[in-house]
Amino acid sequence: MPTRPKLSWSDLQGARVGVWGLGVEGGATLRRLEKMGGAPVLVDDDPQPGGTADGRPVLATAEGGVEALSRCEVVVKTPGISRYRPEVAGLVAAGVAVVGGLGLWLEGADRDRVVCVTGTKGKSTTVSVAGHLLSGLGHRVLVAGNIGVPPYDPAVGDDYDFWVVEVSSFQATDLASSPPVVAVTSLHPDHLDWHGDAETYFADKLSACTQPGARLTVADGDSPLLRQRRALLGPEVRWVGVGDPGLDGGWVDGLGLLGAHNRRNALIARACLAALGVPAAAEGDAGDPAALARAAEGYPGLDSRLRPVASVDGVEFVDDSLSTNVLPTLAALEAFGGRRVALLVGGFDRGIDYGPLAEGLARRRAPTLVLTMPANGPRIRAAVTEALEDWEPPGGPAPAVEVCDCPDLAVATAAGFAWARPDGVVLLSPAAPSFGAFRDYRDRAAAFAEAARACAAPA
Repeated sequence: MPTRPKLSWSDLQGARVGVWGLGVEGGATLRRLEKMGGAPVLVDDDPQPGGTADGRPVLATAEGGVEALSRCEVVVKTPGISRYRPEVAGLVAAGVAVVGGLGLWLEGADRDRVVCVTGTKGKSTTVSVAGHLLSGLGHRVLVAGNIGVPPYDPAVGDDYDFWVVEVSSFQATDLASSPPVVAVTSLHPDHLDWHGDAETYFADKLSACTQPGARLTVADGDSPLLRQRRALLGPEVRWVGVGDPGLDGGWVDGLGLLGAHNRRNALIARACLAALGVPAAAEGDAGDPAALARAAEGYPGLDSRLRPVASVDGVEFVDDSLSTNVLPTLAALEAFGGRRVALLVGGFDRGIDYGPLAEGLARRRAPTLVLTMPANGPRIRAAVTEALEDWEPPGGPAPAVEVCDCPDLAVATAAGFAWARPDGVVLLSPAAPSFGAFRDYRDRAAAFAEAARACAAPA
């Protein structure tokens, strides 16, 4: 990847600036530039009807947009636009600085009061726990970044003691500097359509650990993939595993999190706070577990992340719609290790390998019904079926796993309920994005909750 431009928002004052992509980040970028007195060129791959934003014209990328951007000095792109697209390469070759809003913000921030959290999965939970603890300990904190709040949006202000920033693999490629403390919650192939291949994804994701300024990486010590890539994790690593003696304790219980993976996420959050110099979070006897326990109280959790949404005739319905990859789905299954689980999987096909999911299902001893849904449901079913046929159990009974294709979420939910009675779990953990059938993961979660309620309706 070309050298990353080391620019801050203040460097854009008076420059010819283009904004490419007008989603959440693009809207915040536009507001920031307007506050600075700028009049940027606006471009979007798919402009909204009317072709304007805040009364300004918006060009379509393929209809003059790229040419307009090429006449800019700086283009602030939305994270969803891959740095590997040929249009981006063309702009860079023409001398245009292509940057991201988060990278611009970080260049001008007091990075000693910032922690960046990345990882294939678990980063949203980790930043939300870290923010909740900091707030409970009396600090002013902004939880921002990929979780949905751009820290550079003028609407959020800048009067905080700490910033806890979730960084996606897309956003990581925009960072020319890093704060001293970076966390990596997990690693597994993902977003191959954006990055091109798994190793490029790994390198891009972990690049936040090695940019100028990075000192300490707090990393998932239970991840073989991360341990194999120690060289990409910066000068110092604090490995954190489940049950870490310097971090774990009863204080975690007050968060009400399900699953060992979420307990590890909470420990990573504490390790980050300790690295920021928060006294109560210090490791071992130097910390204050009682203060942490009080701060943990009232943690609201994240929508669609292992959240119970209904209980019908003894069957629990659990929404994990945010699961768009194999890793969190396996972790969700582990949270219900000894229980019968009807697992609802499938969605938009990003081409990821479902072999690890199939192997994880084959290792389960509790009965499991896998209900696959479009569009990639048949591919998941094929992977699971093949793994079950080839599986040689290391001892004990053969896997108690059944697989069934379903036409949609409502049918899958009803079938899962009928199978899971009288005391099982219907778990929506799709291991795939929601694109196509739903607007987003929230829309998918709402459809699941509605289907669960329908199971309670009289026949």
